[in-house]
Amino acid sequence: MAQYLAMTFTADVDWWAPEHAEELAEYRKFGVDHADRIVQSAVLHPTGTATVVRVEGARGGQVVTTDGPYAETKEALTGYYLIEADDLEEAVKIAAEIPAAWGGAVEVRPVIAAK
Repeated sequence: MAQYLAMTFTADVDWWAPEHAEELAEYRKFGVDHADRIVQSAVLHPTGTATVVRVEGARGGQVVTTDGPYAETKEALTGYYLIEADDLEEAVKIAAEIPAAWGGAVEVRPVIAAK
């Protein structure tokens, strides 16, 4: 069985805030419904907590960090699910049930197994 990373792109909000409780419940339901296929998942803090890291001049160069997100966007990477599926078609079918797909987007990519 192959693994696929399903990255959720949604509004950049605090998912633990009371006004998002109903939608968060939908994510929990998805997690229960697909527990046999979800290897790992996580919700990310809002992009305002991000730190962007760059190394100038490649390896060994000066490390430069910037607070906050790299770019302003309507939707941000807000979480992920690492899922197991027989093939891409099944992974897409599962990803379509992630609430992020209903009003945002879910990007699905196959994972290259480490050797």
